[in-house]
Amino acid sequence: MILETILVILIFLFSFLVSLNLTKWWIKVAKINSLIGRDMNKYSRPEVAEAGGVIAIVSIIISILLYIFIKTFILNSESNLTQILTILITLLMACFIGFVDDILGWKKGLKQWQKLLLTLPIAVPLIVINAGTHSMDLPFLGVINFGLIYPLILIPIAIMGTTNGFNILAGYNGLEAGLGVLIFSFLGILAYFLGETWLALIALIIIGSLLGFLALNKYPSKVFPGDSLTYSLGALIGCFAILGNIEKIALILFIPFILEGILKLRSKLKAENFGKTNKDGSLDAPYKKIFSLTHLSIIILKKIKPSHKVYEKDVVYLLWSFEILIILLSLLLLI
Repeated sequence: MILETILVILIFLFSFLVSLNLTKWWIKVAKINSLIGRDMNKYSRPEVAEAGGVIAIVSIIISILLYIFIKTFILNSESNLTQILTILITLLMACFIGFVDDILGWKKGLKQWQKLLLTLPIAVPLIVINAGTHSMDLPFLGVINFGLIYPLILIPIAIMGTTNGFNILAGYNGLEAGLGVLIFSFLGILAYFLGETWLALIALIIIGSLLGFLALNKYPSKVFPGDSLTYSLGALIGCFAILGNIEKIALILFIPFILEGILKLRSKLKAENFGKTNKDGSLDAPYKKIFSLTHLSIIILKKIKPSHKVYEKDVVYLLWSFEILIILLSLLLLI
């Protein structure tokens, strides 16, 4: 028990330090190669290194491989290796699709349904191992066995939904990585108490890597995550839901992203999340209508803050708080 605890701490620290140091390196490389974008929530539009999320994912992959090595050669255990390798392959596929889009912008010009289908292959690893439990306890309907419908239809829908859903609420310094830390912290704790220790450790690796990245992605950001991170985190949430048999909890945790999708549909998915910037660094709502939770956050904060000044950090903290509220709601449902 003591040995396992020490190994857990070491793997967590390893993932954090790898992510932090590789992200510092990436910032330099990205700027040298002109892989930069403008920070649209700041009046001066400073240049920031793009696509840094790929480094956080590389850190997760390296740390998981280290965990597999320790599990196989030190702990002499081969349990759950198929599921762990499935997570790795899913992660690689999601990161690749996101990174190619970060670099080439290959989704530009495609219709929304075509963009959605681009993420369909990410579900293949889970399908081929027939992941998850086919029976689900649904409200008012009781327990239903979906049979082959579960791996062949429900899993692809779930992975496409989580992959694209997590990507839709983004664009503010630290927002995506912070939401990832909150969600995987809860999923990791839940997995541990459900007896899925291996899944809890994977969550810890993800958290460590995200915190290393967040140290440089938080306000004022020195690096942007890009689709390589958002797609990957969305796919990982889908993996946890399916492999941990916690689909209903994952759906509740995804409420902010579901609401974001509904709001985006009002603009036919054309509205941007960014605020309207002022010279003092404060933000105003960019549209007369609300097309994003970020817009709603700006409006709410302008009414409740004594100064009526809303800054980028305020929006991020409010959305993090909303996710924490959703997590607490999930806890009440589990009790």
